[in-house]
Amino acid sequence: MERPELSIEVQRAPDEVIVHLAGEIDVLTVTRLSSIVNDTLADPPPRIVLDMAGVTFCDSQGLGTLVVLSRKAQHARSVLALTNVGEFLMRVLDITGLRSALMISTAS
Repeated sequence: MERPELSIEVQRAPDEVIVHLAGEIDVLTVTRLSSIVNDTLADPPPRIVLDMAGVTFCDSQGLGTLVVLSRKAQHARSVLALTNVGEFLMRVLDITGLRSALMISTAS
């Protein structure tokens, strides 16, 4: 079995935590992503930004996880935003109707 490829780099700023993602968000890698976001929510910043610039693939498990994490952030009085969402992922979000369930910030 191939090793799941998702590199996750966390960058902390005073008012937000930026999580740089590169690779595939799928059934094999969502657990790591979830635990990193959950750890961050233990002491929630006002904003958690998932930088999707390097994401090459996201399956249904990955999408579901993003929605769950977004809700968890809301409960923690934080905001989970996706940034640098690629065209393919934007299409998938549109097709699945999840685009409205997630906060997507366009390049600032």
